[in-house]
Amino acid sequence: MSAAPHAPVVSIAYHSGYGHTAVIAEAVRAGAADAGATVHLVKVDEIDDAQWELLDASDAIVFGSPTYMGTASGAFHVFAEASSKRWFADAWLDKVAAGFTNSASKSGDKLHTLQFFQILAAQHGMSWVNLGLKPGWNASTASENDLNRLGFFSGAAAQSNSDEGADAVHKADIATAEHLGRRVTEQTRVVLAGRAALAALAA
Repeated sequence: MSAAPHAPVVSIAYHSGYGHTAVIAEAVRAGAADAGATVHLVKVDEIDDAQWELLDASDAIVFGSPTYMGTASGAFHVFAEASSKRWFADAWLDKVAAGFTNSASKSGDKLHTLQFFQILAAQHGMSWVNLGLKPGWNASTASENDLNRLGFFSGAAAQSNSDEGADAVHKADIATAEHLGRRVTEQTRVVLAGRAALAALAA
């Protein structure tokens, strides 16, 4: 009889310029941990060899960055380019991937950042997990406190006022990020169970 699959290992590779995106990263971590994952937070602007190895050993990697001038931050782009060493070795092939971002504007071209993450994941041969939520706050009976209040599908998007600190990140955006963490963990668990089942059939 084959061994039961291990608990999902989820790493969150992110950059935060002013602390707002770090709040969202922590919410993704909390959601993933609540769903039973072992979770690692990796600040990409401080990444070292041991943390690269943590990413290599993870079952899922969630990318996160603020949206600056219509794309991910410069620090995240540096990390993305450095990941080419992993690309050459297929180190992240078939891992689960997802993403989140924050900007001061309601839109702020955050979709472009999420699409950048999707393309990065695709180049590595990873499998993308979307947010899996209907849009909130889009009817007269809706509320800004709805999950997915900004109406994104590719990943979790947050909006933080430019004149307020990280303690003012919207509670609905935090809850949406927690949902993403749980969803990534649940989808990764399905992938691991499927691989274990296929290995058992082949044995």
